[in-house]
Amino acid sequence: MNDVAAIDGFDLRLMDALQADGARTNQQLADLVRLSPSQVSRRRQRLEETGLIRRYRADLDAGRLGFGVSVFIFVSLATHSGLNAKLFADLVRAMPEVQEAHAMTGDADYLLKLVVRDLKGLSTLVNEVLLPHESVARVRSSIVLETLKDDPRLPLGR
Repeated sequence: MNDVAAIDGFDLRLMDALQADGARTNQQLADLVRLSPSQVSRRRQRLEETGLIRRYRADLDAGRLGFGVSVFIFVSLATHSGLNAKLFADLVRAMPEVQEAHAMTGDADYLLKLVVRDLKGLSTLVNEVLLPHESVARVRSSIVLETLKDDPRLPLGR
């Protein structure tokens, strides 16, 4: 079944409201989307069960928690094989500093988004974790100077 075909305008408004604040109660959501709280509860449960709503989480302030450096790292693999790609994927999944990891087209094989406490932490991560790993050939990093927008919400109904 196509997930998009199974949702309607109420579902879109409900998901949009939850993206803005996942801690809203069913009553608050009902007021926003103009349904009863019980209808909101049923729809929300269905959206969770089908995987359209994957999870709820708090949006933490990295800087205030001591993670002062955000960085994008471009990684080129040593060899292009299924085994090497799996080795690299396993490495990335084990690194808590990695917030996002994407297989890419173009000059690099992967793009990683990381957060670390400081430049020393970045240096350690690059020189002692990534570069020595058997799957990695080359690493290029770009440190974030300023974040202009940080909004992971999907543009539902906008």
